[in-house]
Amino acid sequence: MTSTTTARPDGAGRPGSNGTTPAPFHLDAGSRAVFIGLMIGMFVAAISQTIVSPALPIIVAELGGMEHYSWLATSAMLASAVVVPVVGKLSDLYGRRPFYIAGLVLFMIGAVLSGLAQSFWWLVGARVIQGIGMGTLMPLSQVIIGDIIPPRQRGKYQGLMGAVFGICSIAGPLAGGFITDHWGWRWLFFVGIPFGLVGLVFIAKNLHLPHTPRKAVVDVWGIVTLTVALVAILLATSWGGTTYPWSDWHVIGLYVLGAVALVAFVLIERRAEEPVIPLRLFRNPTFTASNIASLAVAMGMFGAIFYIPVYAQGVLEANATSSGAIVMPMSLSMIVLSMLIGALITRTGRYKAFMVAGTVLMIAGFGLLTQLHYGSSYLQLTIAMIVLGLGLGATMQTYTLVVQNTAERRDLGVATSATQFFRSAGGTVGIAVLGTVMASRLPAAIADHLDPAAAAQMPAGTEIGIDAVLDPNVLAQLPDPVEEAIRMGLADALHQVFVVAIPLVVVAFLATLFIKALPLRETLHEAPAERAEGALEAAGPVAAEGSPEVVEAEESAERR
Repeated sequence: MTSTTTARPDGAGRPGSNGTTPAPFHLDAGSRAVFIGLMIGMFVAAISQTIVSPALPIIVAELGGMEHYSWLATSAMLASAVVVPVVGKLSDLYGRRPFYIAGLVLFMIGAVLSGLAQSFWWLVGARVIQGIGMGTLMPLSQVIIGDIIPPRQRGKYQGLMGAVFGICSIAGPLAGGFITDHWGWRWLFFVGIPFGLVGLVFIAKNLHLPHTPRKAVVDVWGIVTLTVALVAILLATSWGGTTYPWSDWHVIGLYVLGAVALVAFVLIERRAEEPVIPLRLFRNPTFTASNIASLAVAMGMFGAIFYIPVYAQGVLEANATSSGAIVMPMSLSMIVLSMLIGALITRTGRYKAFMVAGTVLMIAGFGLLTQLHYGSSYLQLTIAMIVLGLGLGATMQTYTLVVQNTAERRDLGVATSATQFFRSAGGTVGIAVLGTVMASRLPAAIADHLDPAAAAQMPAGTEIGIDAVLDPNVLAQLPDPVEEAIRMGLADALHQVFVVAIPLVVVAFLATLFIKALPLRETLHEAPAERAEGALEAAGPVAAEGSPEVVEAEESAERR
């Protein structure tokens, strides 16, 4: 399977050119089939993260386990985050095809087991299997695109991948509510299997990438220590402030364990023959800055996706059954701009200005969210979400493109997976941190607006908190003054959440400024001389012999 390009006689389309119209590029039939398979695989993995959310209360009510409710989301998330960097490295060593096929098969097995679950912990275990599949499919989809499409042409294709995420964020909750109401929650897991089988056929039949296996000792201890570190740190972050107080020994102990395992991991990686995450990658300032920005953007994005519906339902009194449509303006604007920016990057060969502008739009979007209060209109919320969605559409997929453009062929899988990991970790940390901000501010905020005389009218044992306005059964028992006080307090608490989110996006803006605007290659993989030449050109005319840019270019050529 190969992709085809039409060479330009004037040589303007050579690798390293920028700001020019790219040479005509066409995927052959096999590559097109692979891309379709990747889109389908990405679709089933992405929608599985959103389609189940409306049914979680119903599932827990039937299977039990309310006290461990968060595990239904945390189990898949942790498994996915841990698998991502490991699969990226192993695919560099042994090829993409077997891992992608295995990931798709595992995901479907997990879906079947989830749909057949007879107990809460059965479902949690099945979601872990699904998470392993997701952690394989999502990064390898981006890696394989990097294998078959040159960076200069890759923007529009990654824009389409970004659109898949946006579509799933809209369609998932809406479809989840409909399926649950008409067919039952078990079909939420079964409905994606036909799509997975179609994707499996496309990939198994057409994905035959050339690969030369490298004889190497698998970094087993690196994988073990990395897994322990990630599970401990992400689990502590997910539990902190929700399941347990931040000062609880469960949370502190997990952080200590994670820190010890992380130190051991770094020491092992410095001596490993084939490290699971080569530490030398972080010497590349573009790689490091891109991943810092990805982490910060994801913290803001997932915080918005999680807490904007809380504002709409709890403050604006939106109907909980329509919660899936609340973030639709943000998702639609993200889809449209993701595809537009991808096409513009392919046409112009430039990307940094779009990324900087995107982070500025995200800051503006969160700034508009901070202006919301009790009594704000849907129009104000919609405008803020549109601005925020435009910023996300200009940035999310572009960081992956930047990392892939600077990675050597032998590191393409692990470099791409690192970006995916930082994005996943950012979502986990963002939700946890912003959730703690809301939880810590909410009691005092409600008390500021609550008339003691009105509170005394409440039935004994009734909770005065966010659950009161999100649960129709509890809401019906509240006196109007109490209900209003809770909504006003929630508005104040969410104001603080959106204020805290702004510095996170500012970090993304600053990190993006440090990303070097290197030329996008028009070939899949450069020869050593071409890579060295491109690095020297990017360094500029003032690069002196022996400078870091020159040394890096020469070392890269020697390694190849």
